[in-house]
Amino acid sequence: MRRLLSLTLSLALTHSALASIATYDLLPEGSSSSILVRNGTSEIESHNAEQLMPPASTLKVVTALAAKLQWPNNEFRFSTELLKQDQDYVVRFSGDPSLLRKNLEALLRPLKGKTISGDLILDDSIFTGYTRGVGWPWDVLGVCYAAPVSAVSLEGNCVQASISTNENGSSRIYVPSFQPIEVVGNVKSLTKEEQEQSFCDLELTTAPNNTYTLSGCLQKRNKPLPLKFALQSPQLYVENVIEQIFKSWNTKLEGQIRVGKTERRAKVIASHQSAPIDELLQTMLRDSNNLYADAITKRLGHEMFDVSGSFESGTAALKLILNEKANIDLSTAVLEDGSGLSRNNRIQASSMMQVMEYIQAHDKELGLIALLPTSGENGTLKYRPSMRKEPIKGNIHGKSGSLFGTHNMVGYALDSEGKIQKTFVQFVSNYHPPKREGIEAPIVSFEKDFYNKLIQQTKK
Repeated sequence: MRRLLSLTLSLALTHSALASIATYDLLPEGSSSSILVRNGTSEIESHNAEQLMPPASTLKVVTALAAKLQWPNNEFRFSTELLKQDQDYVVRFSGDPSLLRKNLEALLRPLKGKTISGDLILDDSIFTGYTRGVGWPWDVLGVCYAAPVSAVSLEGNCVQASISTNENGSSRIYVPSFQPIEVVGNVKSLTKEEQEQSFCDLELTTAPNNTYTLSGCLQKRNKPLPLKFALQSPQLYVENVIEQIFKSWNTKLEGQIRVGKTERRAKVIASHQSAPIDELLQTMLRDSNNLYADAITKRLGHEMFDVSGSFESGTAALKLILNEKANIDLSTAVLEDGSGLSRNNRIQASSMMQVMEYIQAHDKELGLIALLPTSGENGTLKYRPSMRKEPIKGNIHGKSGSLFGTHNMVGYALDSEGKIQKTFVQFVSNYHPPKREGIEAPIVSFEKDFYNKLIQQTKK
């Protein structure tokens, strides 16, 4: 009887020790959390693992896995083509999120100095539907991390400008002359105290013709404030860029630039290839690039269902690919995009754990773990407040995800030899702590505590 009591007590203490990896009391009242930690087949911690939670940018890991399963040999590249079609020329866009102005210039170079008797057609038929996902917040649609996901895409569908403050309380806006956009506004420059008292912030209003209006107030500053605007009409922007290029080349277009489809009789005369898919996925995962994620998602929809890619076909493709090729069932997940930007997305920690474990088990073929950020060293984890110092620094490969009130991490904890010992999913939502200056944010305290314990156990 004494031995039985001793064994029962030992098991209880062991369970208590394991269950204490995450100190949930460090999170503010009202927060929701879903935590799952595994070591091979052993479940070390499980807390609300079946609860549907917003994945935010951790969803990019799902998108990356689907892409590698669909294009396993790193051979896929986005291809943008220039074709001759009777008296017309066609630029057939592919939704390449990495296409730059210099790439477009090189593609169009066969037309330098020529007279085009017909039209220049922009073929955007590879994608269809909304260029923004359902559930994308309206208040971020003017900034670059919410750039439209369009077939006709250039420079990340993002343009730059800056605003400076003047001593007399006014401001001035600068836009590079080569960028065919318009930025107007009347912004007051105030001291910090004046701005706080007036509740006046810098506000942005956009228009479909790529006009941006700045209003409100800005704190006085010594250096210009860099601005990055999401294009509201990538098609119009590309048209204007092509007009600039043709003018500099003395290329005459007797017709017009218009949107249309490529005919079968058209002949390819030049093409531009993006980097291989692995390089695109590294940018997507390391930098948490939303445009890359959603362009890849739409392209998967195009290939899987032989239709013009869209958010709807793309997210259906993510689920189908993982189900058919990895036996991962995401039927309970709500997916509106492949980037995680939509606030409508929902997934269970248990489902995300299946994704992470599959990636680890098939790392030799997939090579995805090497593309993830490393804590305190690179990508979006380089400056994450909870991961800048040892022992957490350098000992986690993972993907973060943040939305309003959401702070997530999925990844792997490494041992002293750099080998994966634990796989984890951390979803924290409804996180709205009171504002307190000079005090460490609760999520930082929670993550420091959680990952320190996780790594200490891993190093044993």
